[in-house]
Amino acid sequence: MNPSTKIAILLHGGVDRHGEDRVIHAGLWLLERLARLHEVHVFALNQEPQPGDWDLLGTHVHNVGPGRGWRRRLNAAFSAEHRRSPFQLIHGIFGWGGTYGALLGWRYRIPVLFYPLGDELVALNDIGYGMRRTLRGRAEMRIALAGARCVAVPSKYMMDLAASLGCAAERVALGVALDRWPPCAPRPRDPSQRIRLLHVGDIRPVKDQTMLLSAADALRNAGLDFQLDIAGHDTMDGALQRSSRARSLEASVHWHGVLRRDALRSLMDRADVLLVTSRHEAGPIVVLEAAVAGVPTVGTNVGHIADWAPTAAVAVPVGDADALARETIALLADEPRRLAVAQAALGRAVAIDADSTAAAFDRIYREMCAS
Repeated sequence: MNPSTKIAILLHGGVDRHGEDRVIHAGLWLLERLARLHEVHVFALNQEPQPGDWDLLGTHVHNVGPGRGWRRRLNAAFSAEHRRSPFQLIHGIFGWGGTYGALLGWRYRIPVLFYPLGDELVALNDIGYGMRRTLRGRAEMRIALAGARCVAVPSKYMMDLAASLGCAAERVALGVALDRWPPCAPRPRDPSQRIRLLHVGDIRPVKDQTMLLSAADALRNAGLDFQLDIAGHDTMDGALQRSSRARSLEASVHWHGVLRRDALRSLMDRADVLLVTSRHEAGPIVVLEAAVAGVPTVGTNVGHIADWAPTAAVAVPVGDADALARETIALLADEPRRLAVAQAALGRAVAIDADSTAAAFDRIYREMCAS
């Protein structure tokens, strides 16, 4: 491969033309780095409601638009670009990208890399989450896996899920750009100040903020003086904030909504512990961001938390609010341990930063195209 290698990346969205709204910043950091090495074209289904094209961080974005006829538009856009100069590789990110990347790969005889980053390998029927919970989702996942020459996932937790489906996956974490999100050594906590807890994530059932509020209630009942900052897009139209438990915690819980990166980093720099309550996470970026900012994580046994516990994170069973509260109190009561967990997490996060992610994918691209 050489710098002119042409790569198609398929994903659902996250490539706002200004790089600010409706994005996953770690994804943009990866695209920016890949574009320094290769010619990168991004095919997005749902970034904007109408089809359109724009340049972003050295890549060219082809927004298909989710309305009627999107499959035809995807095929037409891909075919037209392939005719200009052939693609050498397709990289499908998330389930949609994997499925339709596989179909395009078969049609044009192009090798495909599949990178599941979300709900692709699970079925949580009680909250309607996971591709594997429906016949159609399972069929699309079979297509994605069958059409991929290589499958990569962001954590060992996801490698184990893939192995349970008979798929051998390689681990490539989606890392933090240290030039955009600078490392900070763990900071000793001032015991005279109120404890600062942080939770970052969309308000939605899979993130299980109901468990978070139950844990906060247990912390209050244990006599802990804390402020819990919650940041993220609310997909539930304020239902959780209106709950009786949330109202009873108004003095301790602050809901910030969606924050830009600077505001989020400011919150993180003041945090003593990050709390994660997700029922499933492939590789939670916020855990890496917190680690780079010198903040340790107490959270459910998913993604990087499952991989890093017990030395670089503190893991509790999914759904166990009492365990989350208990382990949070224990960590805060042992300042040397809190700092040691934070330092270990910082070391791990820096070792798998965005440059490492891009280098790993570049190596995989080379191996796939050479085979």
